[in-house]
Amino acid sequence: MTERPDPSRPQDPSHPQVPSHPQDPSHPQDPSHPHGRPSPGAPSRSGDPSRPGDRSRPGDRSRPGDRSRPRTRSHPRDRITDAFAEAGVTGWLHAQDVDSGAQVEVGADQVVVTASVHKLCLLVALHRQAAAGRLDLTEQVECPREGRTPGPTGLSAMLDGARLSLRDAAYLMVAVSDNTAADLLLDRVGLEVVNDTTQQLGLTRTRAVQSFREFVAGLREDAGPGGPQALADPRVLSRLRALDPARSSHSTPRDMTRLLGAVWRDEACAPEHGAAVRRLLGLQVWPHRLAAGFPFDDVHVAGKTGSAPTLRNEVGVVEYPDGGRYAVAVFTRAASPAAALPAADAVIGTAARIAVDALRRRRSEAAGR
Repeated sequence: MTERPDPSRPQDPSHPQVPSHPQDPSHPQDPSHPHGRPSPGAPSRSGDPSRPGDRSRPGDRSRPGDRSRPRTRSHPRDRITDAFAEAGVTGWLHAQDVDSGAQVEVGADQVVVTASVHKLCLLVALHRQAAAGRLDLTEQVECPREGRTPGPTGLSAMLDGARLSLRDAAYLMVAVSDNTAADLLLDRVGLEVVNDTTQQLGLTRTRAVQSFREFVAGLREDAGPGGPQALADPRVLSRLRALDPARSSHSTPRDMTRLLGAVWRDEACAPEHGAAVRRLLGLQVWPHRLAAGFPFDDVHVAGKTGSAPTLRNEVGVVEYPDGGRYAVAVFTRAASPAAALPAADAVIGTAARIAVDALRRRRSEAAGR
């Protein structure tokens, strides 16, 4: 496989944690950004091929970095747990071969805060409503200057009123995690329709409990008069409702891979709508988490990030040129409240790579029988 060069790509400035370094002017310091941001550090390009940036082919049995770092824990689950610990996070993961059902899991049934990952559920609900004839994706919606959901991207950051179609709002919601676009769609679809959709698809532990404007407002209220600076205080973090799955929109890693698998097998919506959902997930611009584990031109990663203070998440599907398709959901919580934690972002790709490599070995062994 050919390693992708390091292109100049749009960087996600959104992360509702303590302020990043002063030299990062692209990151507004406001606890209102419930989705991902890139880390300033680049992943290592050598060593363990399960780590983001390694030049070896995914699934290879040869591991160029292993000689200098002998392993005593070789099971994928142990390696993933070790990677989380090394990055300073607690993590939960589920990875599944979309076609065979083979899986790798680490705490896959843990209920976790989804943050902007829940925009995937809204996207699927939107397309199911369109497939049922309840709305037209070309329908135009107005977005006035006033009353927008705070955020640093898309309509949230724009200064003038706008008018756009539902499907273009969906693009902004997924590609740059635009909070205002998400709430325009949620206002049109309805929170209960989103929850009905996830229940109908068998996601029994997944529920949306608030709009994105309510999520942001809760962060601001709980942070108190100290604003974003207060998020460095463990006592403030402990009172954030946004970090409590019982009081915030939530799911499990297993539920999220179930949803992704249904989308990729055209079981979640009609085929033309499934293709539209997959296209939008493939247009997400953030390369610093899941995609960092698969730096190859012929491996395609489509996904959706989500973040809140100390939380970094991403769910997506990794597609290989031989037809292999792997749904992966990784949710993490960092011990440090710092906004700039390159290792905490990169470990999402590291863990996903370990899991997908294991699934590909099983696939290869099954094919050789």
